[in-house]
Amino acid sequence: MELRDIEIFLVLAEELHFGRSAERLLVSQARVSQAIRKQERRVGAALFERTSRTVRLTSVGRQLRDDLQPVYAGLHESLERARMAARGVTGRLRVGMMPFNVVDMHRYWRAFRSRYPQWELEIRQLTYMDPFGRLRDDDMDVLVAWLPVEEPDLTVGPVLCTDTRILAVAADHELARRTSVRLEMFADFQHAMAPRMPDYWEDSYLPFHTSEGRPIERGRPVTNSEELINRVGMGEIVHSFPGHVTRHWGMPNIRWIPVTDLTALSYALVWRTDAENELIGALADTVRELGALRF
Repeated sequence: MELRDIEIFLVLAEELHFGRSAERLLVSQARVSQAIRKQERRVGAALFERTSRTVRLTSVGRQLRDDLQPVYAGLHESLERARMAARGVTGRLRVGMMPFNVVDMHRYWRAFRSRYPQWELEIRQLTYMDPFGRLRDDDMDVLVAWLPVEEPDLTVGPVLCTDTRILAVAADHELARRTSVRLEMFADFQHAMAPRMPDYWEDSYLPFHTSEGRPIERGRPVTNSEELINRVGMGEIVHSFPGHVTRHWGMPNIRWIPVTDLTALSYALVWRTDAENELIGALADTVRELGALRF
């Protein structure tokens, strides 16, 4: 089975939709169908059950998916290591970013790259979906996340920045002309948060209740920053942010209002304790030496 055909099969096994799979793979639907039919002829059994509305894996398809996933991942890792070796790179560190102030943090990344040119540093801007899970699944090595992080299998490293809090509202919102707001006012409006966050971690960013015990309502969850800020701009929700977003987003339809009684957010490096290595330690030392930013 060719590597491309394996990739097509695994993407379809994940998407369970020929159109979406073709878009993701940048090929035609006919190419996806052709690859699957060829694999089914080789296996001698159907890999997918297809109807006009649904696509599902058969039992043989599930077994093949489970067998192929680690093989495919291993091949990709081997090819990537070979490409890195050809460039003189001996290691790679993948850092996932939860804050928006990517530019403000460039000083840490530049210092690391200057000190350790033999290592590749890859910075990823994350969606809000289960970031701790992505650490545990080895999809990244280090996460930049707000504190507190109280996960028994994760290590909290040095703080990169501490930031004041603001509330984002639409330009025509009833709060838009205020010069400051208090947490108590949050209970009068709908907010949004990402799904599958630990309760203590979500509460540290956006409390579930005001100091007087009024619930702060969450509406439909969001999974990425673009959806979040667009819903604010449309007046569907208001949302609290760390103050650095005002340097990230310059939007005429959004007003940023200081929140007087929300605790400042600190962002720190976080990694899996059992995955700590020389590269992670070197990045943590670099951050400690440069010191935390305060906005």
